[in-house]
Amino acid sequence: MPPAQPELKKYLDKRLFVQLNGSRKVIGILRGYDVFLNVVLDEAVEEKDGGEKVRLGMVVIRGNSVVMLEALERIGGDDRQHQHHR
Repeated sequence: MPPAQPELKKYLDKRLFVQLNGSRKVIGILRGYDVFLNVVLDEAVEEKDGGEKVRLGMVVIRGNSVVMLEALERIGGDDRQHQHHR
């Protein structure tokens, strides 16, 4: 049976915070994803320890390295920020 499709459609074209394994953090605009939670982020910026920010541009992040996704802007009609835990 194929894996279930992640419920990320409502996050498309929204700015997300992505927590990766190894304590890495990336913020960017979600442009695409697949059933394995591989995500494509545009205008991505990695936040390093100490507050340093590294501009990455457009990146593909493998789903197996994603720990958490968090919306940084309103999604639909809900005022709360949404989280999608893996």
